[in-house]
Amino acid sequence: MENIDAPDVLPVILGGDIGAYSLARAFHEAYGIMPLVLSQADCHMCGDSSILVNRVVPHLERPAVLLSTLANTAERFGNRPLLLLGCGDWYVRLIVENRAVLEKSFIIPYIGEDLLNRLTEKDRFYELCAEVGVPAPRTVVFDASADGDDPAAVILPFPFPVVAKPASSAAYHYADFPGKQKVFFLRDAAELRATLAAVQSSRYEGKFLIQEMIPGDDTSMRILTTYSDQNGKVRFTSFGQTLLEDMRPMGVGNPLAIVSRTDETIVAEAARLLEAVGYTGFANFDIKVDPRDGSHRFFEINTRLGRSNYYVTAAGDNVARWLMDDLVLGRPLPEGLTIARGESLYTVAPKAILLDYIRDDALRREVRGLYALGRDADPLDYPAEKSLRRRLYPLVFAFRQWKTCRAAMADKRAREKAVEDLEGAEPFSGRGKKGTVPCGDSERVASASSEPSLSDGLTARAKAAS
Repeated sequence: MENIDAPDVLPVILGGDIGAYSLARAFHEAYGIMPLVLSQADCHMCGDSSILVNRVVPHLERPAVLLSTLANTAERFGNRPLLLLGCGDWYVRLIVENRAVLEKSFIIPYIGEDLLNRLTEKDRFYELCAEVGVPAPRTVVFDASADGDDPAAVILPFPFPVVAKPASSAAYHYADFPGKQKVFFLRDAAELRATLAAVQSSRYEGKFLIQEMIPGDDTSMRILTTYSDQNGKVRFTSFGQTLLEDMRPMGVGNPLAIVSRTDETIVAEAARLLEAVGYTGFANFDIKVDPRDGSHRFFEINTRLGRSNYYVTAAGDNVARWLMDDLVLGRPLPEGLTIARGESLYTVAPKAILLDYIRDDALRREVRGLYALGRDADPLDYPAEKSLRRRLYPLVFAFRQWKTCRAAMADKRAREKAVEDLEGAEPFSGRGKKGTVPCGDSERVASASSEPSLSDGLTARAKAAS
């Protein structure tokens, strides 16, 4: 723990997952500060911690509850600077939408509402990518409102299988319907129509995106974290290669293991996009590299630190220091652009599961080497924790991950094999009438493989995670 020049500031963190704990740990490592973590449900990683104060507030995600809770917090701790941080898209949106009230008592490290909408509504984000020359996947936009588009009238300019996901993660958080997934992997037209109809019948009133499937397993994913100063200049970047993602249905896309990397091309593209809109604060990008030709696509931006933010701190650049120096202490940031070059392995996955998942021999050897050098970092395994129960929690968490991953990995590989088989099939070149999905395409996909359907696979994953 550095505990250097400890400022009299209280970070107030909204959330209760690994991301919230990791952020709290960063403040504790750098300054010895014990942040206040407000969670809507009790959890062991925060509730049993001795490096933070955890307060459980049921229904915290409701605006009235959140505002009341934060008003009470400001009244109690108003003698100190309060830095408000959200670990979830919905929390960030609530903060931004209520900025006029909250900024009277809190330091708000987030962009304005108009820019937030432009970046977090994925269809608008892809439009911005096109404007500034940043590569993104081909996408069809579906209006999921009750009186919106007809699921049977969707025409795709690319073949199945496809990826489908909400344009607004924050709005989708409140949707509830049978079979809800964070991201859908859809094999044919029938699955697409059923999914769009289910989403349309829910409380989600936004847009839903159907995208081309970029091949490659989890190791094809990349993650980029940036920090832009208050003048909108990108001052820090940290890049990494995902090794394994969460296999739970509502955890899809969350990295469980990341190895540090550098990529000047991707960093330059992200900086060009951020500076074009005057972005400030932390941002987090999801990117995928196409193993067929090495090209890449920007999938989305999170206008906050990601769930796996500790990969940045573990590589030697504590995320708390950028926030504190720029927003609280008013210290000058390092000149120019700081590119993280530390070598580390961020992981909350069991070692055996991680090594088993990685298929590339060279990559597996690299990961083994990082383990051997002691450069692996689990954010939950923090020696500063005093309680025996909390010290044992990383083992409990790892066991749960092992059970989930072991059951889900076979299904995941079966799905990837099905995708590879489909990509190797002759593409369908026919055209249907406007307002229809060509049935020939659906028939081709349905008969291309003897593997179980993707919906069956997702059901299996859900059972494994429960």
